[in-house]
Amino acid sequence: MNNDLLVTLGPTSMNKDTVTSCAELGVYLFRINLSHTPIDQVEETIKRIRLWTDRPVCLDSEGAQLRNGAMKDEVTEFIKGEEIRIELDSVIGNSQRLSFNPASVCRQFEVGDKIQVDFNHVQFEVTEKFSDHYSAIVLNGGFIGSNKAVDVNRELVFDSLTKKDRQAIEIGNRNNVNHFALSFANLPENVDTMRELCGGGAKIICKIESTSGVNNLESIIQRADEILIDRGDLSRCVPIERIPFLQRRIISTARLMDTPVFVATNLLESMVTTQSPTRAEVNDVVSTLEMGANGLVLAAETAIGKYPVEAVQMIRSLINETKRWTPNTSIADLMRTQ
Repeated sequence: MNNDLLVTLGPTSMNKDTVTSCAELGVYLFRINLSHTPIDQVEETIKRIRLWTDRPVCLDSEGAQLRNGAMKDEVTEFIKGEEIRIELDSVIGNSQRLSFNPASVCRQFEVGDKIQVDFNHVQFEVTEKFSDHYSAIVLNGGFIGSNKAVDVNRELVFDSLTKKDRQAIEIGNRNNVNHFALSFANLPENVDTMRELCGGGAKIICKIESTSGVNNLESIIQRADEILIDRGDLSRCVPIERIPFLQRRIISTARLMDTPVFVATNLLESMVTTQSPTRAEVNDVVSTLEMGANGLVLAAETAIGKYPVEAVQMIRSLINETKRWTPNTSIADLMRTQ
């Protein structure tokens, strides 16, 4: 049981003090999320991290996912019943129009498609198709920010890697990056494509976060060096009440196949804004470790959260306590201050 920790860096943690403090707590990898890192900043970001720590960098691909484009305001409200335009060309979105990336996937929309944006359940239905845009009606209103994940109520055709992913992998290869994460690993062939681009010596983490990924789990595991269960994206295509049981099955399958498995999403979500986790979060982390997870992933907690170092400290404490615990551990031992 390695109990490694993968930490995502972002606006609140991309500084020397935070990175060095986290590294001292035993971080396995520092993750660069390509969905939120402009391509012209990837090389600079790799070099900055390496100035502060010798812990490896992991480039995490955008992968086969649809996202909305940039919005004019930090959040934009869409009102139920109103009509909007979905532009085929990239635009700065507002309450009357927006666009999606990649455009090749957006062009597959058909009248009647239902499009859900992010976890706030804002939903549109396509009503008309034109040469340069679609008309749609807002089925469920709410607020949308920039670059949020999008789901459609039917299967669309995606490339496993975006143009930006391929450019970032080239940058990673030039800078001797050896760890890459494949987002939305849907088919074993996706892993083959990633490995061909990254090189035979690279370590590939395959992220299980879609129905296809679950259905092809064993063949993906056979090709992966490690896998990662992204419970957030997975819960957009699987009823959330089934996620705990899928997590258990995926972990047990990976362990039987002798492949390390990470678990991500909402581990310490409350620590994005508060200095302490909830009791439910603490129990979830320990339960995940007891299921046999080899490692845990902090995302929003360390990328945009107010307390990135404290979040890493908490995970490390929970890992240490889990290692201490046995069914025969006495109450006195549990109550003893370490």
